[in-house]
Amino acid sequence: MIFKTSLRTIYHCSLERAFKTPMLCDVSKVHTGFGIMPKVTHCTDDENWGKPGFSKKVYAAKSLTQKGGWASVDKVIERRENQYWKIEVSQFQAWMLGFTKFVGEYETKELEPNKIEVIYTYNMHSESPIFYPLNWLFTNTFWKIYMKQVLENIRKMIDENEPYLFE
Repeated sequence: MIFKTSLRTIYHCSLERAFKTPMLCDVSKVHTGFGIMPKVTHCTDDENWGKPGFSKKVYAAKSLTQKGGWASVDKVIERRENQYWKIEVSQFQAWMLGFTKFVGEYETKELEPNKIEVIYTYNMHSESPIFYPLNWLFTNTFWKIYMKQVLENIRKMIDENEPYLFE
């Protein structure tokens, strides 16, 4: 089963900046942790990150749910320049409430110069019917709150003109 949650926000910057910042800047500044969700510390095997079909290994700090170290793999499924990213988070190294993968979508649309609408969506995949009620609750409460934090972290990075690490 797939559990979906989505948020919208407006960034006041160029379309390119809104599109590239969350994926091509330092991910440890995007995913700073929240509650049981550990902070991302760094990535490896990311030489081609940002290009469709390529992936990177994501490492996280120790938390209640993670021992710390290698946590998952992120893969770019689709990239439409200045419009849309689709990524998959999988190969979880800790139990994730029965989820098998997360598929994130990040859409950007220029409403007017320096006014960019972002639609941020996550599809959480689970194959464990016994956990479906917990999966629904997690997706629609905790994960949605976490997504709001991520969008604010991106806003701060945009405002600070964070450098791109990848192209």
